[in-house]
Amino acid sequence: MKISLSNIKKIYNEKQVLDIDLLEIEKGKITGIIGPNGSGKSTLLNIIAGLDEKYLGTIIYDQEVINREIYNKMTLVSQKPYLFRRKVYYNIEYPLRVRNINKADIKKKVNEIIDRLEINELKEKKAHLLSGGESQKVSLARALVFEPKLLLLDEPTSNIDPESIKVLEREILRFNKETKATVIIVTHNLEQSDRICDNIIYLENGRVSL
Repeated sequence: MKISLSNIKKIYNEKQVLDIDLLEIEKGKITGIIGPNGSGKSTLLNIIAGLDEKYLGTIIYDQEVINREIYNKMTLVSQKPYLFRRKVYYNIEYPLRVRNINKADIKKKVNEIIDRLEINELKEKKAHLLSGGESQKVSLARALVFEPKLLLLDEPTSNIDPESIKVLEREILRFNKETKATVIIVTHNLEQSDRICDNIIYLENGRVSL
C-alpha cells in the first residue's frame, strides 16, 4: 500500500505538532520514522492509522482516501498493546474471526504464527498476565496473522529483552519479504532502523528533516 501525505497539519493545545508539506511512503517497503521525543512520530502514525481525524490535509492510500475497506487492510501495534483478558490463542485468532475466516484456516494460521514467534507455551495463558516481551510477541502475532497490507508499529521493541527483540525483528522482516506489505515503524533505536528499514524519515518539531 502506497501512502501519500500532503499539507498535513496537526494542532494540539494551540501548538502545531505536525507540519508536513509532502511525504510519500513507498509501497512494499519498511519505512522507519525516527526523531527526538515530542517530534510528532506517534501522532503521525495515529493519523495514518485513522485513529486521529482532527488534522488538516490529505492522505491517500493506493489512490483512495481512507474507507472501511482500507481500515480492514491495516493494523497498528502500539508500544503498550491492549490485549483481551482472555487466552492468548483467542487474542491471536480474533482478527480472523471477525473477518469470517473458516475454522480450519483459522487454526492453521494461528498455529503457524505462534510457532514463528516462539510462543507455543503461552497459548493457553491469560493475555493480561503476560510480561512485556510476551505481550509484544502476542500483539505482533495478532497483527500478522491476517496478513495486513499496511502494518504500523509504534516502538514495538521498547523495554523488552534482547532475545524478544531478535524474534520480533526477524518476523517483521520475514512478513515484509513474504507478503510485500508496507510496514511503518516508529523507533528511537537507530541501530534497529539500520537493521530492518529500507527507508528512514526523520521528524523534528513536526517537520520532515532531510
